[in-house]
Amino acid sequence: MANKKEEAMPYGGQAVMEGVMMRGRTAYAMAVRRADGGIAVIEKPLSNTAQRHPVLKWPLIRGVYALISSMSLGFASLSQSADVAFEGIQEEEPPSRFEKFLFDKFGDKIYDVMKWAAMAVAIFLAVGLFFLLPSFIGDVIQRFVPILSPFIGIIEGLIRILIFVGYITVVSRMNDIQRVFQYHGAEHKAISCHEQNLPLTVANVAACPRLHKRCGTSFMLVVMVVSMVLFTALRTVFPDWNMWFGFAARILLLPLVAGISYEISVKWAGSRDNFLVRAIIFPGMLIQRMTTAEPDEKQIEVAVTALKRAIAQDTLPAKALPLPARSRARGRARCIRSRTTMARRVARRRKA
Repeated sequence: MANKKEEAMPYGGQAVMEGVMMRGRTAYAMAVRRADGGIAVIEKPLSNTAQRHPVLKWPLIRGVYALISSMSLGFASLSQSADVAFEGIQEEEPPSRFEKFLFDKFGDKIYDVMKWAAMAVAIFLAVGLFFLLPSFIGDVIQRFVPILSPFIGIIEGLIRILIFVGYITVVSRMNDIQRVFQYHGAEHKAISCHEQNLPLTVANVAACPRLHKRCGTSFMLVVMVVSMVLFTALRTVFPDWNMWFGFAARILLLPLVAGISYEISVKWAGSRDNFLVRAIIFPGMLIQRMTTAEPDEKQIEVAVTALKRAIAQDTLPAKALPLPARSRARGRARCIRSRTTMARRVARRRKA
C-alpha cells in the first residue's frame, strides 16, 4: 500500500499538439487525438535519477532538477505528439528545393535535425527576449536617466513581465496555439477533478475550473519576480555593473532563481491554501486566463484518457514498469558486480 506522502503526490502535465501529457510518480502517459478521430496513447517510464541520487531531492537543487527534467520531457512530448497528430495527413504543396536538399542530405534523420533546430531557435529567442532585451533597455535607461539607477533591477523585471504578457497575447491569436490553450485548460480541469476525488468523467471534468495554482505559467511569473528581487539586491552591492556583466550574472544564477521559485510556487504554495498563498499566486492565475481556454468534450476526453493511464501506471507493481535502457544496463552491471563480489568472498573462505 502506498504511504500517505505518495498518495498525496500531485499529478502534473502539459498540453501538446492535439493532446495532453500527464506525469505521475513512475511514468507518464500522453493521449493525442489522431487525424482519423481516434485517441493514441503513449506510455513510458520516467527516469529514476532522483531515486538513485538523493541529493537531487534537496531544497533548491530539486527545483533545478525538476525544471530540467520537465523541459526535456516537454520537448520530447511535443515532438511525439506532432508525429502522431499529423500522421497520415497529405501535404497539399510539393516540397521546395530547400526541403528536397535537406531530405537528400539527412535522409531519415531530417526530422531529428528539425526538432533540434527548432529547440535551438526557441532557446535563442527566449534568451534574446527575456534576458538580452530587458537588460539592454535597462542599460539605456540607466545611461540617459541616471536618477533611476537604484531602481533599474525593478524596471528590468517589469519590462520582462510586460514582454512575457505581450508574447502570450500575440501567440494566443494563432488558431493552432488556441487549440493548445484549450488542451491546457482540459489538463487543468482533469487534474482538479482528480484532486477533488471526483470520478474522472467528461461531465465532472467539464465542471471543474480551468485555472490551477501549480501551473507552469504561474511558475514562470514567480521566476521573473524572484529574479527581479534578487538582481535588484545585487545591483545595490555591485552598482557599477554593465549590461554584459548583468547578462552573465543572470545566466549563472538562473539555477538559484529556479530553485527558489520552485520552493515558493510548488513546494510551499502548491500544498497550501490561505490568504497569503492566494495573494502570491493571483498574478499567475490572471496570466492563466490567457494561456488556457475552455475545452470541448472531445478535448476533455483526451485529457481524461491521459490522466487515467498515468494513474493506472502508478498503481502497477514496480516490476511491471519497464525501465529505460540505461537503467536496465546499470541494473545488470550491479547484479554482475554483486555476483563477482560474492564469488570472491566464497573463494577466500575456502582458502581460509
